[in-house]
Amino acid sequence: MIPNRPIPVQKGKTYTIDILRLGSNGEGVGRYENFTVFVPLALPGETVQARVTLVKKQYAGAVLTEITKPSPDRVQPLCPVYDCCGGCQLQHLSYDGELKEKRQQVQDALERIGHLPDVKALPALGSASPWAYRNKMQFPVASAGKGKLAIGCFAAATHQVIDVTSCAIQKDANNQIAAIVRQWMKEYKIPAYDEDKRTGIVRHIMGRVGVHTGEIMVCLVTAGVMVPHMKDLVRMLRSALPGLKSVVQNVNTRHTNVILGPKTRVVFGAPTIHDSIGPLTFNISAQSFFQVNSEQAQRLYETALEFAGLQGNEIVVDVYCGTGTITLFLAQKAKQVYGIEIVAPAIKDAIQNARDNHIYNAEFILGDAAYTLPELIQNGIHPDVVVLDPPRAGCDEKVLHAIARTKPNRVVYISCNPATLARDLAYMDQHGYKMVKVQPVDMFSRTHHVECVALIQRRTM
Repeated sequence: MIPNRPIPVQKGKTYTIDILRLGSNGEGVGRYENFTVFVPLALPGETVQARVTLVKKQYAGAVLTEITKPSPDRVQPLCPVYDCCGGCQLQHLSYDGELKEKRQQVQDALERIGHLPDVKALPALGSASPWAYRNKMQFPVASAGKGKLAIGCFAAATHQVIDVTSCAIQKDANNQIAAIVRQWMKEYKIPAYDEDKRTGIVRHIMGRVGVHTGEIMVCLVTAGVMVPHMKDLVRMLRSALPGLKSVVQNVNTRHTNVILGPKTRVVFGAPTIHDSIGPLTFNISAQSFFQVNSEQAQRLYETALEFAGLQGNEIVVDVYCGTGTITLFLAQKAKQVYGIEIVAPAIKDAIQNARDNHIYNAEFILGDAAYTLPELIQNGIHPDVVVLDPPRAGCDEKVLHAIARTKPNRVVYISCNPATLARDLAYMDQHGYKMVKVQPVDMFSRTHHVECVALIQRRTM
């Protein structure tokens, strides 16, 4: 934008806008007289009419009112509440178009944020089943007035619960769980939690499905310990769900956006269910991290294993190892693997997962990788490969610094955020490493999220 140039749009007025690309949240990004306008539900290549609702110095936000020139990739959304529910962002885009846009999202981040124009993102690995893939459901519960319930997803950027009777990206068992809890709450007059008044009982419904085992867990998140008619809920769930192995109650008394509280008790069955990724089996509790797309998780981990290039003699360190899913995948081909994680319960789960899978060349260390990596070096352990799978915020710079000083031959970086991946790749590029390739993997079909695996190699002098 030209300095001191008047902003060419006004709030409340409608403009013709050409959409150039998708933004990081799946919204259309267009230009009006060389001024950026964000238009949700618009697609690249479209010309639209949009009413401006927000004006800032550098950009405006608008709502789509008419599509003058539609994209050939535009399709009819499957979900009846898609336009108001915040769960999905790309149901109006064909799946082939979605994969192309996700690859472009990664490429844009590499060029604009990482300043790495020579690194090319590979075509995204798509899912054979872009619908009904989520093995984990977390639906908020609210009162909709006049005795009605709203169970579903929050509308985008709000705390308004959009009522969903069947979510198209959830496994069928999770939709059944939500329907049964809804029926139980109505039949026995169990009130939903009101976060403003801090009254009521049921805050969230969580469902977890073991895709390869058929095992099902139901977790009811409540605002207090005492819940009437829990035995009736268990009876209804057992009658409808033959694979039910676990019903637990999680108590969250805090006034917070965090879903789970610190206390979980078993109401029926076992505290965990099981699922597998490739040849490995994992225990999954209500609190456990486990990839929500079991089928694509295997492709993600196989890609990481391929990029690691293990021949059987390597020492591997998995930073941010969590419950050890990737660590144990790597252990199948490595001489020895070390998993580092700062969260104590995750390390406990990782150790148990190693035992359950009879893997004995994996060691898990509780600590901060920024300090643990140098300690490993001091103890004579020199990794050939370092694997990273950080949270959306990316790696702490201290961790990247420790990796660069450790000088592994290869770094495999698994990311759920192209922007922070690109930032961290730029750091490694400046500290003795070159980017080889980046593979997007579609773990979250019909949403704007995209996972990536990047291969980084140490430069030889």
